[in-house]
Formats: sequence, C-alpha cells, structure tokens
Amino acid sequence: MNNLIKAYHNKKVLITGGLGFIGSNLAHRLVELGAQVTIIDSLIWAYGGNMFNIEDIKEKVNLNIGDIRDRYSINHLVKGQDYLFNLAGQVSHIDSMKDPFTDLEINVTGQVSILESCRQYNPGIKIIYPSSRQIYGKPQYLPVDEIHPVCPTDVNGININAGEWYHILYNNVYGIRATSLRMTNVYGPRQMIKHNRQGFIGWFVRMAVEGKKIQIYGDGEQKRDLNFVDDVCDALLMAGVSEKANGQIYNLGDQEVVSLKDLAQLIIQISGQGNFELIPWPKDKKRIDIGDYYGNFSKIKTELGWKPKTDLKNGLKITVEYYKKYLDKYLV
Repeated sequence: MNNLIKAYHNKKVLITGGLGFIGSNLAHRLVELGAQVTIIDSLIWAYGGNMFNIEDIKEKVNLNIGDIRDRYSINHLVKGQDYLFNLAGQVSHIDSMKDPFTDLEINVTGQVSILESCRQYNPGIKIIYPSSRQIYGKPQYLPVDEIHPVCPTDVNGININAGEWYHILYNNVYGIRATSLRMTNVYGPRQMIKHNRQGFIGWFVRMAVEGKKIQIYGDGEQKRDLNFVDDVCDALLMAGVSEKANGQIYNLGDQEVVSLKDLAQLIIQISGQGNFELIPWPKDKKRIDIGDYYGNFSKIKTELGWKPKTDLKNGLKITVEYYKKYLDKYLV
C-alpha cells in the first residue's frame, strides 16, 4: 500500500470508461492514493456507465462525458497524464455478434486512436489495458496460461485480442509503455445489472436480490474462476507502477474454481431468497460458449507479486449487500 501511495500520489491519471464497473472502483482507489483523476465515459446506456458509481467522489475527480472514438477529445485529454487505465470498451459477446461494426469501432479503431493520441501528444505515458480470457476461446487445457493458443469464439474476442496487440505493438515499436491484463470473470459493487449481456455474475446477483429465478444454460456444471473487483484494481495498479510489466501480458485468475450451478446456489444462500433452474442452451449462445475456463496466474504472481485476496463467499456477501442497499440506482 505504501508503495502505491508513493507511486500515485499527485500523479495525473486518466481512466477511460471511468463511470463503468471496474473504472469507477479504480477511481475510488486512486482518489484514496492521492492521485489527480480524470474520467472519460460515453454514458452509452448499454455499456454500464453510471453517475452513481462516483457519487461519493464526484467532487474529487474531473469528469468528461465523451467517446473514445472522438480523436480530438482524446488528443486533449492524454496531454500531461502520467497513467492511462484504458478501460473503455464494448464487452458484450452477444452484442458483438449482432453488431460487429460497432464492436470493431470501439475495441479496435478506438484503441488505435487512443494509442496514436498518446504517440503524438504524450509518448511518456504508461498505459494499462484490460484484455479478457475470452480471447482464448475453448480451452485446450486447464488451467489456461499465457502461452495457450488464442482462438476466440466470437467477434468481441477477436477485437479485444487486436486491441491488446496494438498496445503491445506500440510498446515494442514506439516505446509507449503498455501492459495488458487478461481478466477472468470480475464481480463486485458497481457492476451493471440492468441487463444480462455484460456478464452472468451481476445478473445472478440481481435475480437473487429481487427474489427471482436464476436461469442457467445446460447442466450448470460449467466451471469458472472469479475475481473480486478490489483484487482486480490491485492488479491494475501494480501493473501501472511496474517497469518490468512493460510490454507484458498477464492472466488474472483464482485458485478457487466453481460451477455455475454451485455459484447460483451460493448467491441464493447469501441473499436469503431466489431460486434457480436449468434451461436448454439458446442456439446463438451455445455457438460461442467456451465450456470450462479457469486461468493460470502464476506469471503475474511471480513477476509482480499479485494474487487474489478475497475469497468467493466474502466477495459475494459484499456484492449482495451493496445491491440490496442500492438496487434502484442500477435498474435505470
């Protein structure tokens, strides 16, 4: 903690997608560390930005409502920044299949635009990019490490992979320091729950908190590892300050692996209400399902000293209590 305070205190930090789930949690941490935080977010309805996510720090951050595809805004915003946590993106796998061009614009063209702005106006900036375990596709072996073949099953996975490698390319060729973290299933407070297209965990929590039925596709035995958002923020911050991380790609993950059926039962137990049912796979979702996935995060543990601290039960307790208190803020 002391090292992070020293590293980020009075530093200028830009967070793209900073009103979203991970971005807003990261903004809270950076404010605690004494950073000068600037947020840009498009507040597009389907993508998770929520003004309530920064309600208690709104006087301590600079907020810009804008789109990363607006090159002129980004040119201005990157100037003078020490760090860029480049969290803006389209993350819905289903939406990417229905509208591949928008996914391409945000997750590839938008990322190249940001990198070009940095190259021209602030080549000394450090960039941290959130990639996804989705780029691996259906695992050929478990746990999945960083040398596992990349074979995405959907448009979103292809475009996130391209965005990741543009960051690594700009690190290697132009010397713009960049690190990519391949995230697994992230959960916690401030996650979007108004629809189910951006991850199943938040939707499971909403259904339970509302006393409704969680629907699980197939037999419910699909295995996943999950990371609590505070642990993910730790990884982002540690990658930001590490020179060893420049040009590197790291898996996040957890040693605790759970089936979706067991996860639903645990959320229902913690919530004290709700139930679940198994239903057949919809054809459009079955085509892009990856089966079991859990990651090998030994590289980031060895090189940066990161490992998850929050066990699943405690993380879910915090998450459920948050939405019981603030549910109405996340349904509009």
